[in-house]
Amino acid sequence: MFNLLKLNEISDATNNVLTDNYNLTAQCDSPDAIVLRSYNMHEYDIPSSVLCVGRAGAGVNNIPIDKCSQNGIVVFNPPGANANAVKELVICGLLLAGRKVSQGIEWATTLKGKGEDVAKLVEKGKNSFVGSEIYGKTLGIIGLGAIGALVANAAIGLGMKVIGYDPYISIDAAWHLDNRVYKETDIDEVFANCDFISLHVPLNASTKHIVNTHTISLMKKGSAILNFARGELADNNAVINALSSENLSRYVTDFPCDELLGVDGVICIPHLGASTPEAEDNCAVMVTKQIIDYLENGNITNSVNFPSCVVPRLGETRITVFHKNVKNVLSAITSIISSNGHNISNMVSQSKGDYAYLVLDIDEKCTQNILDEILKLDTVLRIRVI
Repeated sequence: MFNLLKLNEISDATNNVLTDNYNLTAQCDSPDAIVLRSYNMHEYDIPSSVLCVGRAGAGVNNIPIDKCSQNGIVVFNPPGANANAVKELVICGLLLAGRKVSQGIEWATTLKGKGEDVAKLVEKGKNSFVGSEIYGKTLGIIGLGAIGALVANAAIGLGMKVIGYDPYISIDAAWHLDNRVYKETDIDEVFANCDFISLHVPLNASTKHIVNTHTISLMKKGSAILNFARGELADNNAVINALSSENLSRYVTDFPCDELLGVDGVICIPHLGASTPEAEDNCAVMVTKQIIDYLENGNITNSVNFPSCVVPRLGETRITVFHKNVKNVLSAITSIISSNGHNISNMVSQSKGDYAYLVLDIDEKCTQNILDEILKLDTVLRIRVI
């Protein structure tokens, strides 16, 4: 029986994939895995029993990745599971950025109580909310992952020109991208040639404040920026200054903060990107399946801190080893196994940054002295027998 501790309530759709061999609970002192959505784990004391953490959403900023890596804890997320939900809201944001719909709605509510005069007042006041169509305009997409690619394809379908920028685009994402999307290699050119910019990159040291005074200065006067990825991708002060000087017409963000609220030209949406029951179901099911495959077979799919490694089982016993990505580790481990009289029927090793993951199938049962010897290696972080 595997115990899965949920730190947030997770979609009931997980019940469709969990078997009787799993206990999903909100209270457990020694869980095998943790599943969560928005819970902040940075101050959380992770039990030593935890083998993996599954985030039922794309972002993992609320999980201490380095700490997990150092302890051989795999962190999963479900890339693409909420992509359609976010894409739909981005298209909504694109329309809100092009036309003064939200301002018009707010104004219309002030007409309550005007009785028969409402229709006349609407006709008289609507000219204050004139906007432009998005058809024929150019959309720049920074980041062509699961969400960015869907947004690009949808925008093409709406008659827009699309310029995409992503120096790290995956082969899978490239295959799914409409061939009418122009791929730009210079990010400055994207800012300079687009009417709308939509951000779809993760937040890290290289992407923080990717929207700043310099990049905004390159944009056409009256352009708009959409941020449905992470709030810190934009320098809010630079955005506010550009709006006040009318260099920017609109900033639509799914990440409200005090300094942006009430600013003319800013449309704050309360982080609704993945807030659909369909997205929550998809994320929960996808990450649960990944947890199950890891707990039962040691396979890793869609981990943010360890390499993907999916290996068919061939021997009687499977040994998995997390170790530092340095020289001579594999030879040391295989030497220990062979010197104890065991035959390795299959072996796969994958690395990712400073860490590596080794899967070994042996033809016999594994003895404890093998594990003890492997754990004595100062390069080994964790070992499992499945």
